[in-house]
Amino acid sequence: MTFKIFPFVCLVLISINSVFAESGKPNVVFFLVDDFGWGALSSMGSDFHETPNIDQLAKSSMAFTDGYAACTVCSPSRAAILTGAYPGRTKLTDWIAGHKRPYAKLSVPDWNMKMEHERILLPEALKEAGYATSFIGKWHLLPIKDEELMKDHFPESHGFDQNIGGREWGQPKGRGKYFHPFDMPNMTSKEGDYLTDRLTDYAVEFIEKNQDNPFLLYFSYYTVHGPLQAKSDLVEKYKAKWKSGKYKHRNPVYAAMVQSLDESVGRVLNKLDELGIADNTIVIFTGDNGAVGTNYCGGLKGAKALSHEGGVREPFFIKGPRIEAGTSSVPVIATDFYPTILDLAGLDLKPEEHEDGVSLKPLLHRTGKITERALYWHYPHYHKTNPYGAIRKGDYKLIEFFEDGSLELYNLRNDQSEKNNLAEKLPEKAAELLKDLKEWRISVEAQMPTPNPKFDPAKDKKKQ
Repeated sequence: MTFKIFPFVCLVLISINSVFAESGKPNVVFFLVDDFGWGALSSMGSDFHETPNIDQLAKSSMAFTDGYAACTVCSPSRAAILTGAYPGRTKLTDWIAGHKRPYAKLSVPDWNMKMEHERILLPEALKEAGYATSFIGKWHLLPIKDEELMKDHFPESHGFDQNIGGREWGQPKGRGKYFHPFDMPNMTSKEGDYLTDRLTDYAVEFIEKNQDNPFLLYFSYYTVHGPLQAKSDLVEKYKAKWKSGKYKHRNPVYAAMVQSLDESVGRVLNKLDELGIADNTIVIFTGDNGAVGTNYCGGLKGAKALSHEGGVREPFFIKGPRIEAGTSSVPVIATDFYPTILDLAGLDLKPEEHEDGVSLKPLLHRTGKITERALYWHYPHYHKTNPYGAIRKGDYKLIEFFEDGSLELYNLRNDQSEKNNLAEKLPEKAAELLKDLKEWRISVEAQMPTPNPKFDPAKDKKKQ
């Protein structure tokens, strides 16, 4: 008799939990992947990688085909998500601590290597509203030139209740790299542990612990940033797969890392289902910048650190209560996540904080549109490219290179891969966008590179 009643009791408890969850604030799970190209998912063009869990997430989400990171390198992009402000505005414009080019034609500005405490960041805003907040994975937002100042800029000082693995590193650097031992904050591990799996253990544990309260799980993966290291059984699997036919992608280690990422996402989503809280959870999946190689950018021009679409266009999926699955071609950018999450959670927006983001709720709920606007990028640094700025307005994208003022203009509707530079064919459109870009830089007080008195082409070439 007891055995027969027990499943019924469990079903009632799960139902009560679901009803309770639906009446309260939604949970937020934010997946941020490192160096992830626009075409690295099997649902977005890869015929070699296997990503069934992320593909299913994309299918059940609003997927933005023109979703952008705020920068082509990691630290500025990550700060833009948390602040809702463009890197040009916050002056955090390069990966920390950036490249040194003392003899280049331009001197880079004295930029910012931290997020200011005067700003209320996304996790702080949610914490104010009663959310438990967890940061797991890569941080890379510490002013490493000042060890004393570093202490005040770990995740715990920026609104997160816990920090698992976040430090100044932009990639795993412990003795084992992606394998035990990790040498990362607040983590334990044993022989044979793989970093992505171990971080997922902590993510699942946090969800279980906070299932009855609203929570923010900010899962910021180290993967698929180098060094490329993966579990041996998965590497062998993809080596065998490669021998069986011809594929667009061909790196078994990279493919194995992508599969571990997918399995991690699957474990987190399955835990939400198991606990009966999936229907009251906002799930976001995106990347911080393009892949290191153009081969993983889905046919887009460029890659990480480069000015073209391959460096900034990312998977951009949002799933949650009342969000209808489908696709949208409206251009959106990472600064939009902050106000969107607040709006979806029924919280007051903070426009004085997320200055450069807009809520995407009207698009997600299909209740309206967002105001047409331009998107901007500002990178006054050297990193595989010359310093540049860019603007996307409507179908057109203009890139301005600061060394010589040269321009590139593309119609992304007709030329997504940016093969045809229209700057000379459409000089009026180029001039219009350049004017807008320059006015925007003035409005946010963006820092510009300046002529370098030590410029020496011969010495600079040796440094590259």
